[in-house]
Amino acid sequence: MAVTRHHVGARLSEIAIHNGTVYLAGQIAEDTEQDITGQTREVLGHIDRLLEEANSDKSHLLSVQIYISDMANFPAMNALWDTWVAAGNTPPRATVEAKLANPACLVEVVVVAAQRS
Repeated sequence: MAVTRHHVGARLSEIAIHNGTVYLAGQIAEDTEQDITGQTREVLGHIDRLLEEANSDKSHLLSVQIYISDMANFPAMNALWDTWVAAGNTPPRATVEAKLANPACLVEVVVVAAQRS
């Protein structure tokens, strides 16, 4: 089966779709002056937009990996996550502390989702 890619750049594509599965590149905030709540809100907005473009949405999440630069930010990130995630459709998820490529980034989220029927 073919692989469809969106927003293809020299280093990565923002979206790859294969056999009804949507893979998103790690999403980070563009406005890195924000605190963890602001950056998380922006990242989740990017995810919503990209999933919609790929004929999916947050109720179709299959797997999520969250990388945060400091576990002290875990409760604030989770508070926003809990208001965003689709109730009854919470995905398998891992959250780890990591040194992110851009030190100004506080959170990066990687998503795999199914396309809508």
